[in-house]
Amino acid sequence: MKHTILSFLLVCSPFLFAQQYCMTGGPTSNADSNVKLVQMTGVLGVINHIGCPSVIGIENYTAQNVTINAGGTYSLSVEFGTCGGNYAGVGQVWIDFDQNMVFDPNESVGTWTGIPPAVATVFVVNVPVNAQNGITRMRVTQKEAGALPLDPCASFQWGSTMDFGITIANGMDCTGYIGDNTSDPIVVSAIPFSDTRDNSFCYSNDNLVYNSPDIYYRYDVAPMYNFLNVSLCGASFDTFLSVVDLAGNVIAYNDDDCGSQSALSFSTVGLGTVYFIVEGWGNEMGAYTLTIESSDVGIDVLSDNAFSIYPNPNQGEFSLSSGTGNIQIFDLLGALVFETTHTNNNQIDASVLPNGTYLVKIAGASQLQKLIITK
Repeated sequence: MKHTILSFLLVCSPFLFAQQYCMTGGPTSNADSNVKLVQMTGVLGVINHIGCPSVIGIENYTAQNVTINAGGTYSLSVEFGTCGGNYAGVGQVWIDFDQNMVFDPNESVGTWTGIPPAVATVFVVNVPVNAQNGITRMRVTQKEAGALPLDPCASFQWGSTMDFGITIANGMDCTGYIGDNTSDPIVVSAIPFSDTRDNSFCYSNDNLVYNSPDIYYRYDVAPMYNFLNVSLCGASFDTFLSVVDLAGNVIAYNDDDCGSQSALSFSTVGLGTVYFIVEGWGNEMGAYTLTIESSDVGIDVLSDNAFSIYPNPNQGEFSLSSGTGNIQIFDLLGALVFETTHTNNNQIDASVLPNGTYLVKIAGASQLQKLIITK
């Protein structure tokens, strides 16, 4: 069933929009059950909210903001009450400590069950030591005739859902972290490639297939590789791996290949730039190593009718037997190391390159030719 659902999501909306907090839930009636009081004091600021009269939908009180320190402990008082009749219900509080704009189950501060009117419930807020610095949200929900645990995004008839501002200080400084979205991806500069990271902090959820934080890698496909093998095997959590092009079209994806971890292989023929997206199944997150390898380096399968390089070997200066336009030179790891424009009569000067074996490609052509520089 997991793969059926994934197929629908990825085919219908493969490269989804940047994550935002869900704001379409909450009560559809302003009668009866309602959070009457929310109070919290931080190292800076105070939340002091009086709930009645009740409001339909999710109430945004993020202008009320308290600053709390990572690793600290604070008290939060919530009176789950009523603005009308007294009916049994439940309540729950979450704080988005990892700032992925999702109130994850492990971010629940506490729950309440009872019949209003009742004295305020005092929750102990233990801030994770690895909480990310910056502004985030606390959500408080009361649902009449509900059952725990609550869905922080759900719509229901009676109760209330309200958000408050929280600022985390003295926590994780995520300055310099890259890969959070397509605007600032981790660049795959050469194949083979290996990168070890942890998506449980400093990363948010942009790819809405799952609520897990995701990390983006960008790769400009090198012409000598026709097939890539991508793996998350050995990760510490249940992973999900996908490959999309610049337009967001899904090229390949995998959930469970090696246990609960992901691995896939796909053809790069005809592709330009692609993104590898690493995330977890559901809310899963943790440490991983992404490896990208190729099983077919094109140096062994060069076309017989490819253009010629002469002299070859050379000292970095050479001519081509045919072809004009943009000339690209790649090292054997697939990295672009030199680029110039060629006409029928001019000699190419790549003498800045060190001794070694390279692959030469003429833009617009599919053939590659081996170049040997020896000085």
